Amino acid sequence: MNIVYASNDKFARHLAVSLYSLLDRNQKIETLDVWVLSMGLSRESKDRLCGIAQEFDRELSVIELGNLKERFSHEVDTGGFDLSIMARLFLGDVLPEHVERVLYLDCDTVILSSLEKLWKADLGPFLLGAVMEPTIYPCIKEEIGLRPEEPYFNSGVLLIDLNRWREENVQKKLLDFYRSKGGKLFAGDQDTINGSLKGRIRPLSPRYNYFTNYRYFHYRHLVRLSPVYALITENGFREAGRHPAILHFMGDERPWKEGNLNHYRRAYDKYLSKTPWAGTPKEKGNRFYMAAYHLMNYGTYLCPPLRDFISRRFGMKLVNSRKGS
Repeated sequence: MNIVYASNDKFARHLAVSLYSLLDRNQKIETLDVWVLSMGLSRESKDRLCGIAQEFDRELSVIELGNLKERFSHEVDTGGFDLSIMARLFLGDVLPEHVERVLYLDCDTVILSSLEKLWKADLGPFLLGAVMEPTIYPCIKEEIGLRPEEPYFNSGVLLIDLNRWREENVQKKLLDFYRSKGGKLFAGDQDTINGSLKGRIRPLSPRYNYFTNYRYFHYRHLVRLSPVYALITENGFREAGRHPAILHFMGDERPWKEGNLNHYRRAYDKYLSKTPWAGTPKEKGNRFYMAAYHLMNYGTYLCPPLRDFISRRFGMKLVNSRKGS
């Protein structure tokens, strides 16, 4: 099994949490190699991460990408999001040729069970597997050429056939698409993958990329937002919520922020306490906003149209205001 992360020092602590949970929950897998694409990780961070891998007798390799902007032939504007999000576009180039399949994980994930079944999933004719994100704003789909009835996928967990990726020169397709959009998209890497590879992505069970705020969404509401989400059965959606394999801390209720009330925050805190970053204080935040956000989650459960109204009225404004936070 080949696992890939991308990080700089800003996200090293969260990467450590995800890494520790990954290795802890997958100890029975015979071979598990971890690759970290670094954008200036400090020597201390690298040593700490390697120490975690050594604790489980696993191999961790760091590939330094340096200044990612130099890999683009044009100006890049990530709209305030960290440039490290674009690293996954270069997987085919930077990983060794003998790496034929990879599982890419965002740093803000926590693994709760074995990923062996996911790793062995048959991709068939598809280039990669990912989990659908039905709550994406319609204007974002329109911007990248997706029709309302077409699926949009989250790029936080990607199971990639790297052989086919290289054979079809996917990296060039991705970069050409991104350049055609002026090097500026709402979610640079994610929009690029969805726009340039539509029809080539196999939907995976949401348990392998369970967005923590989806705990408060009704299945039928998600299908109303994106009818193609019906490919995931209601039982499948409920089972994902009961037994998520990979938690993804999307939304503003980040467990490392002071005042957050995320239902799954204890999973993050548990693994943080086992890493060299144990005891790191929570980031200062707006407690009132955290409480209001949690209230909105419960409002979503009690009255689904409420969140639609808030999203239409304030969604993009809030997203833009918190970029880079």
